[in-house]
Amino acid sequence: MKRFSATFLVLSWVIMGFSFAFLVPAAWDWLGEDGRHWKVWAWCFLFTLATGAWLWVRNRQSADELTTRDGFLLVTLVWVVLPAYAALPLMFVVDGISWTDAYFEAMSGLSATGATTLAGIDLLATSVNIWRCFLQLVGGLGIMLLAVAILPFLGLGGMQLYKAEMPGPMKEQRLTPRVAETARGLWGVYFVLSVACLLAYRAGGMSWPDAFMHMCTTVGLGGLSSHDQSFGFWDSAQLEWTAVLFMALSGISFARYFMLWQQRSLAPVARDAEVRAYFSVMFLATAVITLMLMGSSVYPEFETALRQAAFQVVSVSTTTGYATTDYLLWPTFVPVLLLFLGCFVSCAGSTGGGIKMVRMLVLVRVAQRELLRIIHPRVVHPVALGRVAVPQDVIGAVMAFMLIYGAVMVGLTLMMLATGLDVVTAFTAVIGCLNNIGPGMGKVGPAGNFGSLNETQIWICSLAMLLGRLELLSVLVLFTPQFWRR
Repeated sequence: MKRFSATFLVLSWVIMGFSFAFLVPAAWDWLGEDGRHWKVWAWCFLFTLATGAWLWVRNRQSADELTTRDGFLLVTLVWVVLPAYAALPLMFVVDGISWTDAYFEAMSGLSATGATTLAGIDLLATSVNIWRCFLQLVGGLGIMLLAVAILPFLGLGGMQLYKAEMPGPMKEQRLTPRVAETARGLWGVYFVLSVACLLAYRAGGMSWPDAFMHMCTTVGLGGLSSHDQSFGFWDSAQLEWTAVLFMALSGISFARYFMLWQQRSLAPVARDAEVRAYFSVMFLATAVITLMLMGSSVYPEFETALRQAAFQVVSVSTTTGYATTDYLLWPTFVPVLLLFLGCFVSCAGSTGGGIKMVRMLVLVRVAQRELLRIIHPRVVHPVALGRVAVPQDVIGAVMAFMLIYGAVMVGLTLMMLATGLDVVTAFTAVIGCLNNIGPGMGKVGPAGNFGSLNETQIWICSLAMLLGRLELLSVLVLFTPQFWRR
């Protein structure tokens, strides 16, 4: 395994760094009202730290530079291994949970999906809910992006990890000359937005634990909650509009905020074609659903209909997955539209999932060009976003991604159907997990959970979350023969 010693060396640092995350629920349990499980969190911290240290000792002599191949392998290993560590405490503090369900919960947290197999969430120990939600804050922008920020101090290159981890089709763009400086800048934006969200929730009436947990899952666009009713627990217009604001802000590329701060101007956001399309689609969908809710007398009052529509649209579109009500009881058009929006609306470079709005814009521009060529075969009509022409290699990458995306979605759905699951639940569970949305329809709708699925179906959904979080290609490239050739 000497060939991969550099990969395992960095993995050891990531594991040791991740071990300190266990101290958050440990401290909360020690200082809070529970005080029953802090030893479990402490032992998990020591075990994770010790195994990371052992891996470091085995590979500390490596002086190799990370290659592009190493970057893809490392990112996939991180997202497979860390959920296993994160699942360990759940086995000891959640009654009756299986390893399959515990791993699923951990993968759902770190991938910022928000799907859950647990019922009676209100009755769980506070430290457990803290852990589930904190995982989404850590995983939201990407554990490996955090690792990239500190790699220069380890003497290893980070561009390979940055390219493998960052979502979106245009990974070559840098905001600063050094990729580690870029990563630290993005995490700085992430931190500022998180603090603002925490204080806003607290001011809206949440307790400090609830404010912290829902800040983690709002900015991380994960959607896990400390209550079975999700945001419907409070039935508060102020808290719902606060969530809408921060979910919408978190669905924009964090790179845009970084550029906004650098240039001291709103232009990087206001002129961005992806951001304009992002808000336009959500505004239009909110308007349509508001009118439908009023017209069908689900919510006759405009203010209530608008609030409910806006919350559900922004929550699902950004792949957060919060709910204030069971929207499957609304006209069928609405939940189907919401699930469709969750597949593409969030921006590349945000903490959201799905194929990303920028890819959808490229596809629309390509379609427009081909329609124009039917009428004017000799016309030169470059594909552009705003005033910037999209390189041909990016267009090719987007087309390939969409082909693979469709194939994976169909393949995973067929696997779910082969286990005996009904078609609505199977298809929407795959959509919810592959796009990191969380809830789907049928048995896995907003009023249900994934606990009704069997172990095989749960593992398929865990695989879908992994593929969705790393945008398919970073994982699937490992299964090509060319990857393993020297």
